[in-house]
Amino acid sequence: MMKTSELLELLAQDHIDEKELSDLLVAALTRQKKRIATAESCTGGLVSGALTSVSGASGVFDCGVCTYANHIKHKILGVREETLSTYGAVSDRTAAEMARGVRLLAGADIGISTTGIAGPLGGTIYKPVGLVYIGISTELGLHTEKMLLGENNADRERIRELAVTAALYFALKETEKL
Repeated sequence: MMKTSELLELLAQDHIDEKELSDLLVAALTRQKKRIATAESCTGGLVSGALTSVSGASGVFDCGVCTYANHIKHKILGVREETLSTYGAVSDRTAAEMARGVRLLAGADIGISTTGIAGPLGGTIYKPVGLVYIGISTELGLHTEKMLLGENNADRERIRELAVTAALYFALKETEKL
């Protein structure tokens, strides 16, 4: 499980400012002639918004789907009802199925998803506020990143901002593998 401090350390090691991630990702996708699609729950469209804030994003961004409710995750993205009932909406399996589902829906090269508990309500001992899963799907494979972004009493907005940062960062890293 990656914590906020570890995410910020990765960005520092790569000499990336949080505010530059959208520009860097759109530029990388443009260079490689690749496309991306997003499936969001806890970030409520913020990843899509970050991407579309960049001029030229229309050349690389296929679609963004905000699937807050479980029945929409199932109906639109094909997340299995068994996954949702057994593991819950906030789980690595749901994040993976969301990412795969949006990639296939859009015919994109990369599908990225976010699902988590931004708080301040909804956390439990097993799934605390700040728990976020990022799903990444490409033709090469499917994986997830488990994040704990509620450190230092981070509020709802900061948790969501950090989830966007993580999603954009992992998508950028994925472009290096394509």
